[in-house]
Amino acid sequence: MLTRQSLSSGAYLACFDTLPKEVLWTRERIEQSFLATMNTRPASQGIWVFGYGSLLWNPVLEFIDQQAATLHGWHRSFCLRMIFGRGSEHAPGRMLALEPGGVTQGQAFQLHPDRADEELLLLWIREMPTGAYRPLWADVTLDDGREVSAIVFVAEPDHVHYEADSTVAVIAPLVASASGQFGSNAEYVFNLATALEQRGDRDACVDALTCELQRLSDR
Repeated sequence: MLTRQSLSSGAYLACFDTLPKEVLWTRERIEQSFLATMNTRPASQGIWVFGYGSLLWNPVLEFIDQQAATLHGWHRSFCLRMIFGRGSEHAPGRMLALEPGGVTQGQAFQLHPDRADEELLLLWIREMPTGAYRPLWADVTLDDGREVSAIVFVAEPDHVHYEADSTVAVIAPLVASASGQFGSNAEYVFNLATALEQRGDRDACVDALTCELQRLSDR
């Protein structure tokens, strides 16, 4: 499982050393992306991060508040081709991201102001080894009714690994057969489905993909 130690020590980024150099981001480039995003930070009630994938069950971040949150204008989509982690070049999987349109239920994590830079840099290392995401600030509605601006990682449509067709019929066979050093692609989907169910949330994309993966495994 991903840990703070693997992120801070460089061990996590080292896992990606076999990727083509044109795809892999350097530590310096990751830090530049982090600083550029922070330079556009709006005035808000603290620093929040919106989680919609593995952050739900393994946030790794140290935070001072966590609330259910709703993000309007974006929906979950397995639209990033994955050739590492839970996939390979020979059997690529699909990585979760957000695409425009719809609504996403997730969790918002508020970071301690004195530790925010340290925590966010770990988050950037986790999410941006290939720059497949576009980090931005977006308004989310917290469970207590407040609206805050949070960091959200959405799909970068200009990335070489972006795939326009993320329909269940296309991606389910890929996810079912993909695996890598971090485990199987299907395991990730099932973990996500469980995390959503435990919070009383539903996601049509995740539900449909989970059902199809179960059908394929029963064949």
